[in-house]
Amino acid sequence: MQKKWWGLSLSFMLAAGIAGCGGNNNGNGGTATKAPEAGTASPAATAAADTEGAASEPVQLKYWTDDRHDQEYIKELINTFNETNGENIQVELTVMSENYAQSVDIAFTSNQAPDVLRLKSGNTGEFVKKGYLAPIDGYLTDDIKTKFGSVIIDNVNRFDGKVYSLANTGLTLRLIYNKDLFDKAGIANPPASLQEMVEDAKKITEAGKAEGVYGFALNFKSPKSAFDRSIREILSLSGYQGLGFDLKTGQFDFAPYSQTIEYFKQMYEDKSILPGAETLDIDPLRAQFAAGKIGMYLSFSTEPGVYKDQFPTDINWAGALAPTLDGQIKGTSEIVSAGTWLGISAKSAHQEAAWKFMQYMYGDDVLKTYHEKGFGIAVVPSIVEQAKNPEIAGMEGFLVGEHDSLWPAVPNVTPEGATYADAFFKYILAGGDAKAITEDLNTRYNAALSKAVEKGEVKVTPDAAFDPLKPQGE
Repeated sequence: MQKKWWGLSLSFMLAAGIAGCGGNNNGNGGTATKAPEAGTASPAATAAADTEGAASEPVQLKYWTDDRHDQEYIKELINTFNETNGENIQVELTVMSENYAQSVDIAFTSNQAPDVLRLKSGNTGEFVKKGYLAPIDGYLTDDIKTKFGSVIIDNVNRFDGKVYSLANTGLTLRLIYNKDLFDKAGIANPPASLQEMVEDAKKITEAGKAEGVYGFALNFKSPKSAFDRSIREILSLSGYQGLGFDLKTGQFDFAPYSQTIEYFKQMYEDKSILPGAETLDIDPLRAQFAAGKIGMYLSFSTEPGVYKDQFPTDINWAGALAPTLDGQIKGTSEIVSAGTWLGISAKSAHQEAAWKFMQYMYGDDVLKTYHEKGFGIAVVPSIVEQAKNPEIAGMEGFLVGEHDSLWPAVPNVTPEGATYADAFFKYILAGGDAKAITEDLNTRYNAALSKAVEKGEVKVTPDAAFDPLKPQGE
């Protein structure tokens, strides 16, 4: 695989990870368990229960995830683990759809929490703050620290000095486009600027509307999901942080975001966006794209796996760098969701067994195959060195290249009133004063940020010299 970016990530931050050595069936060694550190949810606390379970009833573990693109592979892994772990541990997989974080909240408040949770950089900090996760420091052997230690990142998978998860992969973001529809509309290349994207969407719609074809699509059933997969790369390639935070000032500034929204609004007014997008979820969108009804959309590097397993298609499609505000690349495309993967519930009665399952999942063979099957791009150094590029249609457009990098983590705050996604989605549908909306968002988000800083919930360190072309500072 391409390794240039890895040198960057080693010296940087965002991604994270530590962990895992090989499990029972991966032959990676390093399976010894150390005594827990003070404050760490202890293996010893659950060892007795797990041992007792091994002698009688199976130890039943619940694993929850909101990943659907890799579920068939994960099912295979779990089946193998259940059949071969030799300690009478049985894992039950639950794949959630939307509202994963809310479902986790309900589970913990009703004492039905899973034992193992899928973690992402966007929810790990919140889960730690709510006391959902058990630190795993006590399980980390020297081998594990050597394998994952270079990608352990504060505020991504380590909080207040304690580690809660280990790295596996990250995701690139790309424009996904139907080459056949581009050819039919007389378009030679994917758009380099947002103005070109608007014009191309209109051409594709005009050329294919009689057959139910539209130039663009968004999964607006969840505006935040739609914008975070569609606008983030546009902004980071244009030189701005993709979630509305200004790393130079340490304040929220949605002015660049609002510029991007104007182009999406124009496509909506041009009727270039697939009808019904206001209530469209991501899987129905993918089904329409696989059927050749959508010219373009923006999403993660999970998409090739989706079109291989969930929505097999014969259309001629590819991934390309997203367009930028003015056609000029002034930053780097952010690799997202890097640094975390699995975590153990603080309320689990079987944390020792949960760790054994995590060890298995973080084994070399599992992580290498995860990358090679195209479910995510490996960020663990030893896996990067041995993994082959995924042999999966469309993945070549998502591989990490010279314009991809890791960005610093940004504070996650909850403002009073509408979120930026809901506010801008309403603006696209109903119009309004974009300047006033932007100023209101800046005011409310920065007020929430100030409160969070005062409470000690987040830390902000402005970096006046931040360079979006070199977010690692190199």
